[in-house]
Amino acid sequence: MTSPRTLTSRDSILHAFGRFTDELDDFNDRRERLIKSSRDITNLSKKLIFLLHRTVTEDPTETDDRLLGLRAAARAKGKLQEIQSLFAALRGELAGDRFWHHQRNISPGLQEYIEALSFAHYLEHRTLISYDQVQATLSDPDGAPFFPLPLEDYLLGLADLTGELMRFAIAAIPRRGGRQKASDVCSFVRACKADFERLTPHFKELRKKQHVTAQSLEKIEDATYAVVVRTSEYDLPPELLDDLVAQTLSRAADHSRFGEETSRKRPRDSVFDDDDD
Repeated sequence: MTSPRTLTSRDSILHAFGRFTDELDDFNDRRERLIKSSRDITNLSKKLIFLLHRTVTEDPTETDDRLLGLRAAARAKGKLQEIQSLFAALRGELAGDRFWHHQRNISPGLQEYIEALSFAHYLEHRTLISYDQVQATLSDPDGAPFFPLPLEDYLLGLADLTGELMRFAIAAIPRRGGRQKASDVCSFVRACKADFERLTPHFKELRKKQHVTAQSLEKIEDATYAVVVRTSEYDLPPELLDDLVAQTLSRAADHSRFGEETSRKRPRDSVFDDDDD
């Protein structure tokens, strides 16, 4: 016959395991909600980046970079507020130590948001957004943070920014004043890479990102140096040189498309040739 003491001990064990089950279920449910929110934030951030690129290139007649940057930043504010409202909604889910338990679940969306935010900041101010400025966007009106901003996510988001700056610089080259803009972006990305290099011993993922940053910098340098070398052959005013560069790049793009169409047609021709044989 089972003694009362044994029954009590057994009930306490079952009760403890029941609490463990509830805690695990709560942890996994919260994890799934955070992963979904992170994906939503990532998607909105990507759309914001596309919006910024589209805004600075949609008007080919506008040559005032300052005006283009302000216009892009103004259009970005609505999207940024939408993303920040998603972070605000996660405040309860990430209260206290929960944030550090679930940091990896929210990290991809956070990094993508920092990339988009830093790109908008660069277009408006031509500077790198600071850690405190990013944390301020993830805080309520009273200045209380929704959650602490990890330094690693801040750095990795900035490392991703260099890829967007590479696209921005290369897209700017055919436009009037684009040669100087590409050169300025090249110097900025080079300085970012040098600053990040000092931090790579402390952040493993940043070391991996540096390889991509180096590739982005190389693409900007190749495009910029090629244009500088070619334009040095002509003794023309800067405005005419800009027009010459735009015409050259447009002609090169046309030839590239023609080559692609030709390569697509070749397999069909080869099939007919085989049939004739």
